[in-house]
Amino acid sequence: MLSDLVPILAIVFSLGLPLSAVIIWIALNYRKRVRLMELSHAERMAAIERGMEVPPLPLELIDGQSRRRPRSSLLPGLVWFFIGLAMVAGSISIGDDLPVVFGLVPLAIGLAYLIYYAVEGRHVEARQQEQDMRDRAERNGRYSQGPATL
Repeated sequence: MLSDLVPILAIVFSLGLPLSAVIIWIALNYRKRVRLMELSHAERMAAIERGMEVPPLPLELIDGQSRRRPRSSLLPGLVWFFIGLAMVAGSISIGDDLPVVFGLVPLAIGLAYLIYYAVEGRHVEARQQEQDMRDRAERNGRYSQGPATL
């Protein structure tokens, strides 16, 4: 009796969990965009009441995509490195038939990410942070000029 339920539950969970995760992500993303729209509307109305220049709409509201922070290569490098290290150590300690070579592949990927982070990644991230700071300064300078003339 119970053995008949195992395949049915496996099918339901294998299809249901990813589908429910997608539905939850869509709902949360929608709520976030509605909240952003409400905050932008309140900001624009406050600017109009005070006679200030109306700030432009955020790009997140127009195209539906948020600006993502610059991605660092440190975290994926560490993840791949330690996965490979665990596979190599596990192969050696257990004496499994699985060759150590299979653990060397993620280990090499992790080392490549870490070398990239050490050599070039910091410079790229520093340039991106400088550009973000310049953009913020331009926006703040534009809004702090005082009331707009109509």
